[in-house]
Amino acid sequence: MNAPIKYQPSHETVGPDEGKVVDDLIGSLHHISKTTFEDSGHALRGVHAKSHGLLRGELTVLGGLPETLAQGVFAEPATFPVVIRLSTSPGDILDDDVSTPRGLALKVIGVAGARLPGSEGDTTQDFLMVNGPAFLKPDARSFASSLEQLAATTDKAEGLKKVLSAVLRGAERIIESVGGESATLKSLGGHPESNILGETFFTQTPFLHGPYMAKLSIAPLSANLRALHDAKVDLRGKPDGLRAAVIDFFHSNDAEWEVRVQLCTAIDEMPIEDASKLWPEELSPFIPVARLKVSRQQAWDASASSKSEDQLAFSPWHGLAAHRPLGSVNRARRATYQSSADFRGTHNKCPMHEPRS
Repeated sequence: MNAPIKYQPSHETVGPDEGKVVDDLIGSLHHISKTTFEDSGHALRGVHAKSHGLLRGELTVLGGLPETLAQGVFAEPATFPVVIRLSTSPGDILDDDVSTPRGLALKVIGVAGARLPGSEGDTTQDFLMVNGPAFLKPDARSFASSLEQLAATTDKAEGLKKVLSAVLRGAERIIESVGGESATLKSLGGHPESNILGETFFTQTPFLHGPYMAKLSIAPLSANLRALHDAKVDLRGKPDGLRAAVIDFFHSNDAEWEVRVQLCTAIDEMPIEDASKLWPEELSPFIPVARLKVSRQQAWDASASSKSEDQLAFSPWHGLAAHRPLGSVNRARRATYQSSADFRGTHNKCPMHEPRS
């Protein structure tokens, strides 16, 4: 591949209305959180509210990485404790047969180095990922518009959402039968009813990677995870069927993922400000930099996991300056994610805790 490009401030363009866009995003997330709190008496995340597993594991950085890859968390061979949260995207708690995109949030604990603003004094690095290589919208403005529409449907007509999800899954199967895929259909509820543990996850948006720019991915490595790729999960009459599948797997299995980095090598084909643009792997493949290992364990406990859920917040702005988020969508995430965490902390009377061990 071509040599990685070093970051220049000119690769980012801050729009004149970006402040208003952030306010709109905060307003939509607040509406979602307020609605679900009034219904349940408990404050939830504005997006990715439903957790399907909360896991403890280890991240081991590979040795012998070239300088372009050996940056930030991956600068030296080391092993770090981690927390992994598996989720689906809506801001309300829906039955799993309303099938939506899946998320993986990774919190690496005990990392050293210069910190991003707002995370001074912490020793964690968060990476937030979804099982699709590109963001659905190009920038924060278009994302704010779609989130406003989503907020209007929060906690309404779950029965209709189930019917729509079934229809959209059928449409997605037809598209995939001829070799295609629709991120839009999947986001609206047409995601195949597959096991979340067989998915490959992507940051979708770019980040600094030391002086360079990159996207990250986490892919199944162990044979038992790879066997779950596209494995169907029967969710009929099982509102928490995805969680049950995760619990069942980790009751008797260890698992291993591979953490990969895709460096920006051509700024026109791999832009920073358009998060919907797929970075071509033929120009820059994802290259392994670490292994993520999880031993068999209780993947979800009704009491302990729920308590941890209330204490933990994940944000791409929790971390090292060497992994600063880039682009419009990521800049908007800084204030919106903090606002969502503040809402949960205040209404649940439980401030967020950044773990140190």
